[in-house]
Amino acid sequence: MSDAAELLLAARRDPSRRLTALPDALKPGDRAAAYAIQHKVAAALGAIGGWKVSPFGADGTAPMCGALPASGVQAAPCTLKPGAQALRIVESELCARIGTNLPPRATPYSREEVAAAIVAIHPVIEACESRYVEPGTIDILSQIADTQSHGGLIYGPGRADWQSIDLAAVMVEQLVDGVHNAGRTGHPAGDLVAQVMWMANEGAVWAGGLKAGQFVTCGSWTGANRVGATAVVTTRFSGFGDVVVTYG
Repeated sequence: MSDAAELLLAARRDPSRRLTALPDALKPGDRAAAYAIQHKVAAALGAIGGWKVSPFGADGTAPMCGALPASGVQAAPCTLKPGAQALRIVESELCARIGTNLPPRATPYSREEVAAAIVAIHPVIEACESRYVEPGTIDILSQIADTQSHGGLIYGPGRADWQSIDLAAVMVEQLVDGVHNAGRTGHPAGDLVAQVMWMANEGAVWAGGLKAGQFVTCGSWTGANRVGATAVVTTRFSGFGDVVVTYG
């Protein structure tokens, strides 16, 4: 596990050292092993500023999640340095900001407790960057080890009245250099609070639970889209302010 984590950390420090894949002997054999690698990488990157969590599977399979380094969480508008952004993959998402600590405990947190701990919902752009040369060719366990290609989280103004918002009716448009790139209507996971509940009760327990000030971003509304070396990306969710990220 340590050897795999060191390879992924080296690729973070120097994108020219990105991997075609983990060596066969170091590939995780199950989710527990994949998360063990991810947690070692996270520990080396410092404080946790947020989390990413996928939807539940159609068959009820547990989500996948990842710890996001605080150093990569920043307010929009911002410019991303080209040297650290080799792939330039963007996803538009909605993100819960935690206002109350939810430490691990024996009794699972209820939906009401988790909803009360969410202080706001923010529009975000996740800047995805893989430590693999081509992430689409990589097995899912190795992707979990690499925090599912996370590269940075850029957030726009939040709404504290989020419980009054019908997420099924919210629309998003993602623009690249002012031109429509992707969009949809309705939260792709269907239930954002359920995803945050899972993070509080399972996904974030190893790190002391969810903590005030952290973000939990809950899946792409627009898919994963590669953009040019000097692209200006704008995410526009109905009812929210714009999020703007410039590459270059």
